[in-house]
Order: sequence, then structure tokens, then C-alpha cells
Amino acid sequence: MEPTRPEQSRPLPPHVAALIADVESVYRPELQPAPVTSFRDETPVPKTGETDTPPVPQPETRIVPSWAAGLAVGSLGVGAGATGLGCAAWLVFKGLALVSVPSLQTFALILLAPFAGVALAAVAIGAAVAKAKRSHTTNVFKGSVQVTNKTEVQSTARGMFARNRNDVRH
Repeated sequence: MEPTRPEQSRPLPPHVAALIADVESVYRPELQPAPVTSFRDETPVPKTGETDTPPVPQPETRIVPSWAAGLAVGSLGVGAGATGLGCAAWLVFKGLALVSVPSLQTFALILLAPFAGVALAAVAIGAAVAKAKRSHTTNVFKGSVQVTNKTEVQSTARGMFARNRNDVRH
């Protein structure tokens, strides 16, 4: 008996019906074998040296690009430099932790004395130059001078949050 499709009223040609039957037989679950999920090789492993197979040479064919080699060497250098700077900082901070105030003052005096001397000399020279320029200038005022020490304050502010508008006149 030829299979028929419900949407078709006439029977399928024999070659099409055979193809459909093959496809349906493949996708029937009761005809499917159980899937293999594991495998165990039970053959005994030969001891070292008992094989008849000679070793096969495996030449190295990988080539490292020059930029990759340079980057690797550079990163090693940066790491070594950072380690050196870290050790130097550690030594400096460890030394600073042992410093007392009198020794720090003595060190600052010894280290900063030349700079303080230069700064003192520069200030002295600047003051002398400014005084020399001022000595030639004379200010002469002619006329009467009136001095008034009168202050008027008018405030209309009242309350805690009032805006204060002072009118101060001299």
C-alpha cells in the first residue's frame, strides 16, 4: 500500500513514496540505537622500551615574529626596571622611617645651606637695587590736605535671615 498525504488526494509516485519511507524510518525513535556516550580502551599499555616503533623526528616549524620577540624582551626589561625602582623606593622609605628630627634638621642644613646662601644674596642684591632706584625719586605735594575720619553706616536689616545692605561712606 502506498503512503498518502492528507493534503493530497492522489497517491504519491513510487520513487517519492520510497524516499519518504526511508526518511521516516531513520527518524523513528524506536528504531534508533542508543547513543554512545563513553569509550574505554581495554588494550594493555606497553611498558617503556617494549614498542617496535622507532621514534619519529618532529622538527620545529614554528617561527616567532620579530615584533613578538621584541615585545617579550621589552616586557621583561620593564618588569626588571619596575622591580628595581620598587626596591629603591623601599630602601628610601625604610631609611626615612629611621630618621629622627635632629638628624633630619642637620641633613637639611647641610643640603640646603648653599641654596639658602644664594637666595639670601639674591634678596640682598634685589633690595639694594630697589633702594638705589627709590633714592632718585622725590615726591613733592603742593596744596592743602584734608583728612576726614567720618564713617556713616545705614542698615535696614531686621531678623535672623535678613539681607544686609550696608551703605558705607568715608
